Amino acid sequence: MNLENLPLYTRQQLALRNGQDRPEIWCAYQGFIYDLSHSRLWHKGRHYVHWAGQDLTAEMADAPHTPYVFDKFEPIGRLQA
Repeated sequence: MNLENLPLYTRQQLALRNGQDRPEIWCAYQGFIYDLSHSRLWHKGRHYVHWAGQDLTAEMADAPHTPYVFDKFEPIGRLQA
C-alpha cells in the first residue's frame, strides 16, 4: 500500500466520524487516519477517556499501551496539516 496515495481529510471531516453522528469511528495518529469502527474497544466512539473523531497523537504518551496498537488497523487516509 502506498501511503502517500491515501486521501486527505481535514480535521473537520475527521470530527464527523466520531461514532455519534455517523456510524464511522475514525481517529488520527501521527498524520494517518484509522477506521476503528469494528474495534470492540471503541463503543459508540469512546475508548475509556478518549473520543473518536480527533487526533490522538498527543494522548498516546499517557496510554497504557504502545503506539503499536495502531498496527492492527490499516490507515484509510491522511490528516491534512
